[in-house]
Amino acid sequence: MLHTSEIEEKLKLLDGRGTDSEYAAVNKLSSLGDKFPELMLQKYRCSKKWGERASCVYHSIKYAKSSHYAFQLGIEALRDKSKHVRYRACMLLAIAQNHEAVGHLEQVLNNSDSINDVKAAIDAITNNNHHLFVDREHTGKIKLNVELINS
Repeated sequence: MLHTSEIEEKLKLLDGRGTDSEYAAVNKLSSLGDKFPELMLQKYRCSKKWGERASCVYHSIKYAKSSHYAFQLGIEALRDKSKHVRYRACMLLAIAQNHEAVGHLEQVLNNSDSINDVKAAIDAITNNNHHLFVDREHTGKIKLNVELINS
């Protein structure tokens, strides 16, 4: 079990750069199981840098279907000032396949930088097919493969 100081140390390594140290930190934090998405939501809420916030959303995607905290993170990140973070939020919500997200997504349709991502997430949810987030033409040839964590 990780101690509070170890958790804080690992959380500081989540900067969105995709370094080996970031992935090692995520791997270690993932050992906390259901607590992981809650930590990501907490870190997201206090992060000033977009890379850190994007990292929190990205690493929560595998919990999108099983964790209320991951879902809540996706909802909150829809209104992020960074289009990169909003993209990850739309992806998380598309994977979550929770119809409650549609209303939240519709509320941000006016954001011109993210309109296509928002529409794709709504399409994926309403068609019960998370692959449509990346297969925007419905070709059936593009897949969004995510290893989901079930709690």
